[in-house]
Amino acid sequence: MGKKICVIGSSNIDQFSYVNKFPQEGETIIGESFKTGFGGKGANQAVMAGILGSDVYIISCLGNDIFAESTIDNFKKNKVNTEYIQRADVSSGVAPIWVDSGGENKIVVIPGANNEINAEDAINSIKKIENVSYVVGQAEIPMKVNDKVFHYSKSNNILTIFNPAPGMELEDKFLDNVDWLIPNEYEFEIISGLKLSEENILDFSSKIYSNLIVTLGKRGAFLVEDTNLIEFGAPTVEVADTTGAGDAFVGTFVHGLSENLTAKESIKLAIEKASSSVQRKGTQSSYSSSSE
Repeated sequence: MGKKICVIGSSNIDQFSYVNKFPQEGETIIGESFKTGFGGKGANQAVMAGILGSDVYIISCLGNDIFAESTIDNFKKNKVNTEYIQRADVSSGVAPIWVDSGGENKIVVIPGANNEINAEDAINSIKKIENVSYVVGQAEIPMKVNDKVFHYSKSNNILTIFNPAPGMELEDKFLDNVDWLIPNEYEFEIISGLKLSEENILDFSSKIYSNLIVTLGKRGAFLVEDTNLIEFGAPTVEVADTTGAGDAFVGTFVHGLSENLTAKESIKLAIEKASSSVQRKGTQSSYSSSSE
């Protein structure tokens, strides 16, 4: 087992509706099927790392409903340490998700308890865990919490990884505390204010402290290394559901780093696991430690 990873972020119950096509405004359609599953970007990334064998801890906030205990049981099943999960007297987070016949998705996240996560408690948890090597975050919990946790982590020589999803503009002072920034192509445009292009990726990278990876879905990913842009392709696969593929990438990437793989090796492994996940329906249920 490699170095300790601490993921701070959201936990949700995903509610999937599978449809042939997305409804237009005012249109009612008949769906194909419905299922529930475990999700939330923080939870997804922690579970992916746990499945791969990482020593991973989750700091998240759950509510006072029937979803909370099942979420904790699911973490334990997937080898994620749950000792530092927070609780709040509100509903747990939920995410209604629509998936069309091409595997593309539309998601609405209702944060619930995710909005109640306490930064000071999170920092104290990191202290108690001891010898944390990596802190991973996303934008489905309040940014004021991420600000404090990433500032503490960076100040204590913990390598920080941030997945800015959902996409939003990020303050320079926050980016100063991010070692690895991993947006997808759409989030890159929101953060940078630039259209996606190789030139603009390099331009934005030159203005921030963070190392930069831009994920490109079925086209793979870009890595900025020094002043060079390195492109990583992705295998052609039959897509069933793209939900959670970006989280599979992030969880695998930090797992790779924790196992002393290089950034390039970690990206290649992350693309492999993300490509594997889109071949199955669901979010965490699509993750696998194998390369099938």
